[in-house]
Parts: sequence; structure tokens; C-alpha cells
Amino acid sequence: FFLSFFLSFFTNSKQTTINVTNDHKPHDHNNQDHQPISTIDSKTPLLPINNNLNDQEASNASLIMSLATPNTLFILLGPLLCGVICMWVKVGELQTSRNMLGVLAWVFTWWLTEAVPMPVTSMSPLFLFPMFGIASADVVAKTYMDDVISLVLGSFILALAVEHYNIHKRLALNITMLFCGDPVNPPLLLLGICATTAFVSMWMHNVAAAVMMMPVATGILQRLPTTRTGQNDAVERFCKAVVLGVIYSATIGGMSTLTGTGVNLIMVGMWKSYFPEAGPISFNTWLFFGFPLALITFFCLWGILCCLYCKRGSSRALANYLDKAHLKRELDMLGPMSFAEKMVLFVFSGLIVLWMTRSLTDNLPGWGALFKGRAGDGTASVLMATLLFIIPNKKRKGEKLMDWNKCKKLPWNIVLLLGAGFAIAEGVRTSGLADVLSKALDFLESAPFWAIAPAVCLIGGFITEFTSNNATTTLLVPLLIQIAKTMHIHPLLLMIPGTIGAQFAYLLPTGTPSNIVGFSTGHIEIKDMLKVGLTLKIAGTIVLTLLMPTLGAYVFGTNNLVMYPLTWRGSQAL
Repeated sequence: FFLSFFLSFFTNSKQTTINVTNDHKPHDHNNQDHQPISTIDSKTPLLPINNNLNDQEASNASLIMSLATPNTLFILLGPLLCGVICMWVKVGELQTSRNMLGVLAWVFTWWLTEAVPMPVTSMSPLFLFPMFGIASADVVAKTYMDDVISLVLGSFILALAVEHYNIHKRLALNITMLFCGDPVNPPLLLLGICATTAFVSMWMHNVAAAVMMMPVATGILQRLPTTRTGQNDAVERFCKAVVLGVIYSATIGGMSTLTGTGVNLIMVGMWKSYFPEAGPISFNTWLFFGFPLALITFFCLWGILCCLYCKRGSSRALANYLDKAHLKRELDMLGPMSFAEKMVLFVFSGLIVLWMTRSLTDNLPGWGALFKGRAGDGTASVLMATLLFIIPNKKRKGEKLMDWNKCKKLPWNIVLLLGAGFAIAEGVRTSGLADVLSKALDFLESAPFWAIAPAVCLIGGFITEFTSNNATTTLLVPLLIQIAKTMHIHPLLLMIPGTIGAQFAYLLPTGTPSNIVGFSTGHIEIKDMLKVGLTLKIAGTIVLTLLMPTLGAYVFGTNNLVMYPLTWRGSQAL
């Protein structure tokens, strides 16, 4: 094409030059030398006359090639599976159950393949549920904004303020210096880094905690010599231990509070929706159970990493490169705490106090009793986040601690994913699909009581390796509630192990975004995650099995019979 274009251009240019020269001379029609020139029209197009047709054919071919991709196949696969299920698969006696299963196939296909961006897929129930007669538009839309979602929004704004003023880095360096030792003690330093990550993850989303802490951890590892040559095995092992410790500590720390991960929020939201007669699970209530569970699991992680990666002699290998002086220099570079940092820390601490004191005990009610139960954890979260836009930062006149431009990094994808989870849970319940799918887990009814928690935890832990933690919880918890109804046991005996098990995504890099953060550093391989993750998954399941019938029975009252019927709230609104 380009060769023909060049030749055509050259011929036309030569013809124009000759015609201009001959314009000053009389034309001799008898001169044969001019015959070829006179027969060439200077207005001859450079390209063939049928160029438009060729361009259209090329455009059509290009369009076909752009559509002939695996992504297009996955996009079509969702509606195709939905259509097949709705037309030919028999699911229960209700048409809504069949439609709901088809919508689940559509949504989860797009979630698993990421053919459509996950936030966009998370909004699909807003049009799929009304189209398939599962729920009205108003009912679905309300699930995307409730007290749990407001809790997430407020905590994310506070997390952005902490990140903006480098409070997390200051905290990490101070705690790491405390555990470093002189000379350096690798197991103790590893404990400090992991404990800092777990503590930060308690108060913000575990993915955000991993993203914040990984640069701090790798900044410490940059002082070490390169490990790619394999000359220093002790240094390479310590680097692996630090990266694995950060990603797993972020997940473990997130288990201890409601704000640490969206999985806990999904479960609490479902509990409130399925059992409106029962009291909601408050931040304080979950902390009393989640913190001991996370603490024991954390020390299991630390012990596993020390046994596998902190061998004897590693202290001598690290002493020449890593000491307190390096950490102190980084801390000095941050300078003294400014007024803005102190105020953000004050607001964040105040939010934690409000979360923990909203509901204390029956004899000593918290501040929530002043509002007759109308205030929730989301109320406190949004209130304290609003203060950040009111308190000045004393840097510039009229400038506040936060402005909306700083909030443009809000993870709306997580907010929409939570809303989709609540919408799907509502649809599974009201459509009758939960009754049908729960029969697939009937084998749990014959399981011994002591084996229920580990069995459910292992089921959730297996599914979550191939799907997102939130998606696993969204699909599994409604089924577990229906099974609990059939077995006549307290629903939380199944809901909590399923929720915790969904967070045990330790084996693959794709199991959770936190794993991807660590895997992208290049310090760890899949075999490292399999080796540590499998051991940690088994240890976590054992810890949960021991705590659920003991501490869990005391905190959640699972030894008491559920004196209220399992009501499917929302069915009358459809």
C-alpha cells in the first residue's frame, strides 16, 4: 500500500512539473514526445476511485478482529448462561428462584473473568433484578446505601487523611524501632513489622493497610544487598518472611474488627437484614471475639515464618546492613508532628472510642442509648469524617484537614461491591433460592457438633481461593443461614466460621488484592505462599474450632436458642 502510494505521488509530482514548464510554450499536438504527458490528467486521484469501499472493508475487518477476543467471549458467556438457566434448568418450584440462579451465573461469570470491570459488574443487580422480576428498583437501590456502607465511607475518608499526613509511616517506624534490637534481632524485627501492619489493618481496610505498609517494609529491605544472585541465603529468606508477614498480617488484622475487611461488614449486614428482631452485631461485640482470634492466629503466623525463614545466623548476616540508626534517620526526615497530624490522630482515636462505647452491656448501655438505638457505627464514622472538613490544618489560611479533592481516591469499587453483596443476599433470600441451594449442603446436618465450625471454615477457605472474599461471603452466608434453620441451631454457629474461612485466602496471589501487593515486589514466589499459606490456613481453622464453641458462645450467645422465627424481611415489598 505504501509503495503504491509513493509511486503514485512521484508520478503525479513529475507530471505537474512538466505541465508547468510547458505552459510557457505553444503546444505542438504533432509532437509525439508530448503525447504521453497530454493524456495524463493532473487531477488524477492518488488512490483508486473505489478507495471508500476498501476503507469500509478494512474497517469492518478491524472491527471483527477487535471483537474476536476472549474478553468478548466472557462478556457473552454471562448472559448466555443466564438464558440457559432461565429457560431449561429447573430450580425449585418458583420461577423467581430460577431467575435468581440465572442472574447469579451472569454476575459471578463477569466477576470471575473480569470481562467487565468489577465495579460496573457490581452495579448490574440494579437493572438485572427488576428485569427478571426478582425485586423492584427501589428495593435493590436501598441495599446499596445503609449503615454499613456509611461506616465504610467514613472510615475510608479517615484512612485517606492518615495516608495524606504520613501518620501510618511515622507509626510504623516508631514501632519497628521498638522491636529492632541492638544488634538486630530478625525474629523480633519481623514481629514488629507484622504487628504494625496488623494494628493498622484493624482500623482501615486490609488492602489499604497492605498498600501502605509494603513501601515501609520494602524501604527497610532496600538496605540489604541484592538477593537475586543467591549469595546470601539468610538475607533472601528474611526478605521473603517480611513480605509474607505484611500481606498475611494485613488479612489477620482485618479479621479483628468490622472495619478491617468488607467480609465482616457483609456478614453483619446480612445478620441485620435476615434477623431484624435480634440485636445488631456492634463494633464492640465483634472486637471481643475477633481480636483474640486474630491475636492467636497472628502468633501462629509469626512462629511459622520464624521456623521457615529466620534460621540461626541470620542476625550476623543482617547486622551490617540494618540497625536502629537507619530507622532513626527515616524518622528524623519526617520531622516533628504537625498540628494537622495531631488533629487527624485525635479524630481517628475519637472514632475508635465511639465505636467501642456505642453499645457496652445490658446493665451499662453505651452512648447509643441516648438516641434510642437510632444511631449506628456508620453514624459515628460519618460524623468524625465530617470533622476533618471543618478543622483547619494551620498550614494555609482557610485550609482544612481534608478537602474533597483529597477524597477522589475513595475506593468506590469496594463500596459498590459491598452494595452488590447485600443486594444478592437479599435476592437469594426473597426469591426462595436459599431454600433450594441449602439442600446441597445437607451433609452438614449429620456432622457432629464439634465438626461444624471446621467443616464450614474449610468450605469457605476453599471457595475463596478462586473467587474474591466478598463474593464468597455473599454466596455462602445465605446458604448457611438456611442450613442453620433446618438444623435448629444458632445461625452464627455457621455464619461466623463461613465468614472467617472466606478470609483465609493464603495460597494464591489472586486470592486477595493484599496477596497481589506482596507478590508484585518480586521477593516471593507461589511456592512460598503455598508453603506458608497452607500451614497458616490449617492453624487458623484449628484456632477457630476451639474459640467458636467457647468464646463465641459467650460473646454472641450461641448457646441460647433462637426464640424468633427466621423472617425473610423484604418479601412483602416485592
